[in-house]
Amino acid sequence: MGEIMYYCAECGTELIEKELENEGLVPYCQHCQVYRFPQYNVAMSAIVYDELEKNILLIQQYGNPNNVLVAGYVGRGESIEEALVREIKEETNLDVAELHFNASHFYEKNNVLMVNFACRIKDASILQCNHEIDQAGWFAPMQAKEAIYPNSLAQQFLNGWLDKQGLMTKAED
Repeated sequence: MGEIMYYCAECGTELIEKELENEGLVPYCQHCQVYRFPQYNVAMSAIVYDELEKNILLIQQYGNPNNVLVAGYVGRGESIEEALVREIKEETNLDVAELHFNASHFYEKNNVLMVNFACRIKDASILQCNHEIDQAGWFAPMQAKEAIYPNSLAQQFLNGWLDKQGLMTKAED
């Protein structure tokens, strides 16, 4: 595998690394004569949790049969928390009552910083999925652990959260 090449978003010139005081080596466009700090997209994902029933929402989207978490991109001018509340409402009709940061991970393949939250919803009975979701279901924590798409970022986020909650015990009898 070769070295990853980066290009100026303004003119398309290949960037070089150049020392910037107090920053170290930073991508630099010799044509524009400007430092170009790395840019990436930001997305959120959510462990949607019904505290009353102790269930976790998993969804399937876009014809893909894998169970994943609700996720979406953060819009320009929008905070991550605003995007989370908006995406959950748009995709599931659920209202977020409380949210807490869980973890984040930079996903190189898609150039996305994925920020994950766990959020408690107000009323699970109003679940109504929009056109983006093929299927959705509520799972007990250990069922969700078994049902989530294996070796995925969603699985990593869910397992980390379950572990923090002390819910990574053997399956319920």
